[in-house]
Amino acid sequence: MDSSAKSAQANYTRVWTTFLRNALVREMMFRGNFLINVITRAFWFVAQITLFEIVYRNVDTINDWTRPQYFAFMATGMLINSIIEALFMPNCANFSEMIRTGNLDFVLVKPIDTQFLISCEKMELAMINQSLLALGLLTYSLIQIGEPISAMQVVAYLGFVVVGVAFFYSLMIAMASTSIWLTRNQGLYDFWFYITVFARYPRSIYNGVDAQRLEFCEILQGTFTFAVPILLVVTVPARVIAKGLTEWHYPMIGLVSSTVGLVLSRMLFQWSLRSYRSSGS
Repeated sequence: MDSSAKSAQANYTRVWTTFLRNALVREMMFRGNFLINVITRAFWFVAQITLFEIVYRNVDTINDWTRPQYFAFMATGMLINSIIEALFMPNCANFSEMIRTGNLDFVLVKPIDTQFLISCEKMELAMINQSLLALGLLTYSLIQIGEPISAMQVVAYLGFVVVGVAFFYSLMIAMASTSIWLTRNQGLYDFWFYITVFARYPRSIYNGVDAQRLEFCEILQGTFTFAVPILLVVTVPARVIAKGLTEWHYPMIGLVSSTVGLVLSRMLFQWSLRSYRSSGS
Protein backbone atom coordinates (compact mmCIF):
# COMPACT_ATOMS: atom_id res chain seq x y z
CA MET A 1 0.00 0.00 0.00
CA ASP A 2 1.59 3.32 -1.10
CA SER A 3 1.68 6.49 1.02
CA SER A 4 -1.31 8.12 -0.73
CA ALA A 5 -3.49 5.06 -0.13
CA LYS A 6 -2.44 4.94 3.52
CA SER A 7 -3.22 8.62 3.88
CA ALA A 8 -6.68 8.18 2.34
CA GLN A 9 -7.41 5.22 4.60
CA ALA A 10 -6.32 7.20 7.65
CA ASN A 11 -8.53 10.11 6.60
CA TYR A 12 -11.59 7.88 6.22
CA THR A 13 -10.87 6.25 9.59
CA ARG A 14 -10.59 9.66 11.20
CA VAL A 15 -13.87 10.81 9.62
CA TRP A 16 -15.68 7.65 10.77
CA THR A 17 -14.30 8.13 14.28
CA THR A 18 -15.67 11.67 14.24
CA PHE A 19 -19.09 10.33 13.24
CA LEU A 20 -18.94 7.86 16.14
CA ARG A 21 -18.01 10.60 18.60
CA ASN A 22 -20.83 12.81 17.34
CA ALA A 23 -23.28 9.91 17.73
CA LEU A 24 -22.15 9.43 21.35
CA VAL A 25 -22.63 13.14 22.04
CA ARG A 26 -26.14 13.08 20.54
CA GLU A 27 -27.14 10.04 22.60
CA MET A 28 -25.84 11.60 25.82
CA MET A 29 -27.77 14.80 25.09
CA PHE A 30 -31.01 12.79 25.01
CA ARG A 31 -30.36 10.12 27.62
CA GLY A 32 -34.05 9.45 28.18
CA ASN A 33 -34.62 8.61 24.53
CA PHE A 34 -31.53 6.40 24.51
CA LEU A 35 -32.74 4.55 27.62
CA ILE A 36 -36.23 4.04 26.15
CA ASN A 37 -34.73 2.60 22.94
CA VAL A 38 -32.55 0.22 24.93
CA ILE A 39 -35.49 -0.95 27.07
CA THR A 40 -37.72 -1.36 24.01
CA ARG A 41 -35.13 -3.49 22.22
CA ALA A 42 -34.57 -5.58 25.35
CA PHE A 43 -38.34 -6.17 25.66
CA TRP A 44 -38.53 -7.26 22.00
CA PHE A 45 -35.59 -9.61 22.57
CA VAL A 46 -37.24 -11.21 25.60
CA ALA A 47 -40.55 -11.54 23.72
CA GLN A 48 -38.87 -13.41 20.87
CA ILE A 49 -37.08 -15.77 23.24
CA THR A 50 -40.27 -16.40 25.21
CA LEU A 51 -42.26 -17.17 22.05
CA PHE A 52 -39.90 -19.87 20.82
CA GLU A 53 -39.36 -21.20 24.34
CA ILE A 54 -43.11 -21.92 24.38
CA VAL A 55 -42.92 -23.52 20.93
CA TYR A 56 -40.09 -25.84 21.95
CA ARG A 57 -42.02 -27.01 24.99
CA ASN A 58 -44.36 -28.73 22.54
CA VAL A 59 -41.91 -29.94 19.87
CA ASP A 60 -38.37 -31.29 19.93
CA THR A 61 -37.30 -29.73 16.64
CA ILE A 62 -38.52 -27.20 14.11
CA ASN A 63 -37.72 -28.89 10.83
CA ASP A 64 -34.15 -30.04 11.57
CA TRP A 65 -33.28 -27.33 14.15
CA THR A 66 -33.18 -28.24 17.83
CA ARG A 67 -33.90 -25.64 20.51
CA PRO A 68 -30.29 -24.49 21.11
CA GLN A 69 -29.53 -24.58 17.37
CA TYR A 70 -32.56 -22.45 16.59
CA PHE A 71 -31.61 -19.96 19.30
CA ALA A 72 -28.16 -19.73 17.69
CA PHE A 73 -29.94 -18.96 14.42
CA MET A 74 -32.05 -16.29 16.12
CA ALA A 75 -28.97 -14.75 17.69
CA THR A 76 -27.23 -14.59 14.31
CA GLY A 77 -30.20 -12.88 12.70
CA MET A 78 -30.45 -10.39 15.56
CA LEU A 79 -26.74 -9.67 15.34
CA ILE A 80 -26.81 -8.94 11.61
CA ASN A 81 -29.97 -6.87 11.93
CA SER A 82 -28.57 -4.83 14.82
CA ILE A 83 -25.42 -3.97 12.88
CA ILE A 84 -27.47 -2.81 9.89
CA GLU A 85 -29.86 -0.77 12.01
CA ALA A 86 -27.06 0.76 14.07
CA LEU A 87 -24.77 1.80 11.22
CA PHE A 88 -26.75 2.13 7.98
CA MET A 89 -30.51 2.31 8.48
CA PRO A 90 -30.60 5.89 9.90
CA ASN A 91 -28.54 7.18 6.97
CA CYS A 92 -30.40 5.39 4.19
CA ALA A 93 -33.75 6.43 5.66
CA ASN A 94 -32.54 10.05 5.83
CA PHE A 95 -31.35 10.13 2.21
CA SER A 96 -34.74 11.10 0.76
CA GLU A 97 -35.03 13.93 3.31
CA MET A 98 -31.64 15.26 2.21
CA ILE A 99 -32.87 15.31 -1.39
CA ARG A 100 -36.15 17.01 -0.47
CA THR A 101 -34.50 19.74 1.61
CA GLY A 102 -31.53 20.26 -0.71
CA ASN A 103 -28.98 19.25 1.95
CA LEU A 104 -27.55 16.74 -0.50
CA ASP A 105 -25.97 19.73 -2.28
CA PHE A 106 -23.65 20.28 0.69
CA VAL A 107 -22.69 16.60 0.77
CA LEU A 108 -21.74 16.52 -2.91
CA VAL A 109 -19.26 19.39 -2.61
CA LYS A 110 -17.32 17.79 0.25
CA PRO A 111 -13.94 16.22 -0.65
CA ILE A 112 -14.94 12.71 0.38
CA ASP A 113 -16.73 9.80 -1.23
CA THR A 114 -20.44 10.65 -1.26
CA GLN A 115 -21.65 7.11 -0.62
CA PHE A 116 -19.36 6.77 2.39
CA LEU A 117 -20.57 10.06 3.82
CA ILE A 118 -24.25 9.29 3.27
CA SER A 119 -23.92 5.73 4.59
CA CYS A 120 -21.97 6.44 7.76
CA GLU A 121 -22.77 9.93 9.03
CA LYS A 122 -25.42 8.90 11.58
CA MET A 123 -25.43 5.94 13.98
CA GLU A 124 -28.13 4.43 16.18
CA LEU A 125 -25.99 3.43 19.15
CA ALA A 126 -28.94 2.05 21.13
CA MET A 127 -28.76 -0.95 18.78
CA ILE A 128 -25.45 -1.91 20.41
CA ASN A 129 -27.60 -3.27 23.23
CA GLN A 130 -29.26 -5.60 20.68
CA SER A 131 -25.85 -6.78 19.49
CA LEU A 132 -24.74 -7.57 23.04
CA LEU A 133 -27.96 -9.47 23.76
CA ALA A 134 -27.55 -11.42 20.50
CA LEU A 135 -23.96 -12.37 21.40
CA GLY A 136 -25.12 -13.44 24.86
CA LEU A 137 -27.84 -15.64 23.35
CA LEU A 138 -25.36 -17.10 20.87
CA THR A 139 -22.92 -17.96 23.68
CA TYR A 140 -25.70 -19.60 25.70
CA SER A 141 -26.88 -21.58 22.66
CA LEU A 142 -23.42 -22.91 21.87
CA ILE A 143 -22.95 -23.98 25.49
CA GLN A 144 -26.28 -25.82 25.32
CA ILE A 145 -25.29 -27.53 22.06
CA GLY A 146 -22.18 -28.79 23.78
CA GLU A 147 -20.18 -29.54 20.65
CA PRO A 148 -16.56 -28.35 20.34
CA ILE A 149 -16.15 -25.34 18.05
CA SER A 150 -13.02 -25.01 15.95
CA ALA A 151 -11.21 -21.79 15.19
CA MET A 152 -12.12 -22.29 11.52
CA GLN A 153 -15.82 -22.32 12.43
CA VAL A 154 -15.46 -19.05 14.33
CA VAL A 155 -13.58 -17.40 11.46
CA ALA A 156 -16.11 -18.68 8.90
CA TYR A 157 -18.99 -17.54 11.09
CA LEU A 158 -17.63 -14.00 11.44
CA GLY A 159 -16.88 -13.89 7.72
CA PHE A 160 -20.41 -14.91 6.75
CA VAL A 161 -21.89 -12.42 9.22
CA VAL A 162 -19.96 -9.74 7.33
CA VAL A 163 -21.31 -11.20 4.07
CA GLY A 164 -24.85 -10.93 5.46
CA VAL A 165 -24.33 -7.33 6.53
CA ALA A 166 -22.90 -6.49 3.11
CA PHE A 167 -25.86 -8.11 1.35
CA PHE A 168 -28.47 -6.20 3.36
CA TYR A 169 -26.49 -2.96 3.03
CA SER A 170 -26.45 -3.32 -0.76
CA LEU A 171 -30.24 -3.77 -0.73
CA MET A 172 -30.69 -0.71 1.46
CA ILE A 173 -28.42 1.62 -0.50
CA ALA A 174 -30.02 0.51 -3.76
CA MET A 175 -33.46 1.20 -2.31
CA ALA A 176 -32.33 4.57 -0.98
CA SER A 177 -30.86 5.50 -4.38
CA THR A 178 -34.34 5.43 -5.90
CA SER A 179 -35.13 8.51 -3.80
CA ILE A 180 -33.34 10.58 -6.45
CA TRP A 181 -36.22 9.87 -8.82
CA LEU A 182 -39.02 9.44 -6.28
CA THR A 183 -37.92 12.39 -4.07
CA ARG A 184 -39.61 10.82 -1.05
CA ASN A 185 -39.08 7.17 -0.20
CA GLN A 186 -40.84 6.68 3.09
CA GLY A 187 -41.41 3.01 2.31
CA LEU A 188 -37.80 2.14 3.17
CA TYR A 189 -38.61 1.00 6.69
CA ASP A 190 -41.60 -1.02 5.42
CA PHE A 191 -39.40 -2.58 2.75
CA TRP A 192 -36.79 -3.47 5.35
CA PHE A 193 -39.41 -5.10 7.57
CA TYR A 194 -41.01 -7.15 4.82
CA ILE A 195 -37.72 -8.28 3.29
CA THR A 196 -36.24 -9.36 6.63
CA VAL A 197 -39.33 -11.40 7.51
CA PHE A 198 -38.04 -14.14 5.20
CA ALA A 199 -34.61 -14.07 6.85
CA ARG A 200 -36.05 -14.64 10.32
CA TYR A 201 -36.45 -18.36 9.67
CA PRO A 202 -34.00 -21.01 8.42
CA ARG A 203 -34.06 -21.90 4.75
CA SER A 204 -35.27 -25.44 5.48
CA ILE A 205 -38.45 -24.03 7.07
CA TYR A 206 -39.71 -23.23 3.56
CA ASN A 207 -39.76 -26.87 2.45
CA GLY A 208 -43.20 -27.98 1.28
CA VAL A 209 -45.24 -29.83 3.88
CA ASP A 210 -47.77 -31.36 1.49
CA ALA A 211 -48.32 -31.88 -2.21
CA GLN A 212 -50.60 -28.86 -2.61
CA ARG A 213 -48.09 -26.43 -1.11
CA LEU A 214 -44.93 -28.06 -2.41
CA GLU A 215 -44.78 -26.16 -5.70
CA PHE A 216 -45.37 -22.77 -4.04
CA CYS A 217 -42.75 -23.49 -1.37
CA GLU A 218 -40.21 -24.52 -4.00
CA ILE A 219 -40.80 -21.29 -5.92
CA LEU A 220 -40.49 -19.24 -2.74
CA GLN A 221 -37.41 -21.08 -1.57
CA GLY A 222 -35.74 -20.95 -4.98
CA THR A 223 -36.42 -17.23 -5.45
CA PHE A 224 -34.99 -16.25 -2.08
CA THR A 225 -32.08 -18.67 -2.36
CA PHE A 226 -30.78 -18.05 -5.87
CA ALA A 227 -32.35 -14.84 -7.22
CA VAL A 228 -32.32 -12.79 -4.00
CA PRO A 229 -30.57 -15.03 -1.44
CA ILE A 230 -32.23 -13.62 1.67
CA LEU A 231 -32.64 -17.14 3.07
CA LEU A 232 -28.87 -17.71 3.00
CA VAL A 233 -27.44 -14.62 4.69
CA VAL A 234 -28.56 -15.73 8.17
CA THR A 235 -28.93 -19.48 7.66
CA VAL A 236 -25.37 -19.99 6.43
CA PRO A 237 -23.47 -18.41 9.36
CA ALA A 238 -25.90 -19.95 11.87
CA ARG A 239 -25.42 -23.41 10.35
CA VAL A 240 -21.64 -22.93 10.34
CA ILE A 241 -21.47 -22.20 14.05
CA ALA A 242 -24.31 -24.42 15.30
CA LYS A 243 -24.09 -27.49 13.06
CA GLY A 244 -20.90 -27.29 11.05
CA LEU A 245 -20.85 -26.81 7.30
CA THR A 246 -20.86 -29.85 5.05
CA GLU A 247 -21.83 -28.23 1.74
CA TRP A 248 -20.26 -25.12 0.26
CA HIS A 249 -22.47 -24.22 -2.72
CA TYR A 250 -24.95 -22.21 -0.64
CA PRO A 251 -22.23 -20.20 1.14
CA MET A 252 -20.62 -19.47 -2.22
CA ILE A 253 -23.97 -18.29 -3.61
CA GLY A 254 -24.31 -15.94 -0.65
CA LEU A 255 -20.75 -14.65 -1.03
CA VAL A 256 -21.08 -14.04 -4.77
CA SER A 257 -24.49 -12.44 -4.38
CA SER A 258 -23.22 -10.04 -1.71
CA THR A 259 -20.23 -9.07 -3.85
CA VAL A 260 -22.38 -8.55 -6.94
CA GLY A 261 -24.92 -6.68 -4.83
CA LEU A 262 -22.29 -4.25 -3.54
CA VAL A 263 -21.01 -3.59 -7.06
CA LEU A 264 -24.47 -3.11 -8.57
CA SER A 265 -25.69 -0.93 -5.70
CA ARG A 266 -22.57 1.22 -6.08
CA MET A 267 -23.26 1.61 -9.79
CA LEU A 268 -26.92 2.43 -9.13
CA PHE A 269 -25.97 5.00 -6.49
CA GLN A 270 -23.53 6.78 -8.78
CA TRP A 271 -26.04 6.68 -11.64
CA SER A 272 -28.71 8.19 -9.40
CA LEU A 273 -26.37 11.04 -8.41
CA ARG A 274 -25.87 11.89 -12.08
CA SER A 275 -29.66 12.27 -12.34
CA TYR A 276 -29.83 14.56 -9.30
CA ARG A 277 -30.81 18.17 -9.80
CA SER A 278 -29.69 20.37 -6.94
CA SER A 279 -32.07 22.73 -5.15
CA GLY A 280 -30.38 25.64 -6.86
CA SER A 281 -30.75 24.29 -10.42
